[in-house]
Amino acid sequence: MVLSDLEERIVAVERRCSGEFSPEDKQAILRAIEALDSGELRVAEPPKDGGDAGSGDWCGDWKVRSWLKQAILYYFQISQMRSEQVGPYHYHDKIPLKTNYSELKVRVVPPATARRGSFMEPGVVLMPSYVNIGAYVGADSMVDTWATVGSCAQVGRRVHLSGGVGLGGVLEPPSALPVIIEDGAFIGSRCIIVEGTRVCRGAVIAAGVTLTASTPIYDLRCTPVVVHKGIVPERAVVVSGVREKEMPAGKILIGCAYIIGERRASTDEKTSLNEVLREHALSV
Repeated sequence: MVLSDLEERIVAVERRCSGEFSPEDKQAILRAIEALDSGELRVAEPPKDGGDAGSGDWCGDWKVRSWLKQAILYYFQISQMRSEQVGPYHYHDKIPLKTNYSELKVRVVPPATARRGSFMEPGVVLMPSYVNIGAYVGADSMVDTWATVGSCAQVGRRVHLSGGVGLGGVLEPPSALPVIIEDGAFIGSRCIIVEGTRVCRGAVIAAGVTLTASTPIYDLRCTPVVVHKGIVPERAVVVSGVREKEMPAGKILIGCAYIIGERRASTDEKTSLNEVLREHALSV
């Protein structure tokens, strides 16, 4: 089935909502997963230069292909539980593991795991970590030890996800924006980024920061202070913080984040990163 027919077929399955899938439906679902697995399509992407990136729901300059997320949900319904063994590791699941790393020019350190339907560009390094179905990881990015790239999360090129980072996954509702980490961003150890939060190009997130769609991000570079929610501006340096909130029983302190500086534009991104971390005494 050609890619141009896929969206129409998947949407047609969604309209029927009968719980039963015809052979043609199953063919379309499997073709959609194949397109995700090969990188032909991705769940969310910025518009391509010089033309429309295709139909979808727009959020800023990123587009969500809701029908591809729906295809993933259908894939779970039509798949059967199966057992497989990879070296000494045994698995029992509905979704097979990705295996074509040599062809993709991706380095995978045992026991890193990526599910079929995820995609990594050349030069990606997966330390012992987990990449879920629908996720996309750009060229030369590092997914460090025990980091998790959740369902449909989008990671740009030259991104470093430090040890223990958790990027949340989202499949439902299908129209929801996934977590997006843009090119050149640095995400410090044990950061949690969920609910469709977008970290823009070159931003630096210090260790231990939690960002959700409702987390207030106070930009201390501005007077008066600007508050962002769900998005970290380009090259911003973000640290964890607290703020007061009035409750019936009195004031409490709840989590927030602060932008305390900006990563300098530089042709040498690694040098720029090291300088900004030292300048602001940030842990990674």
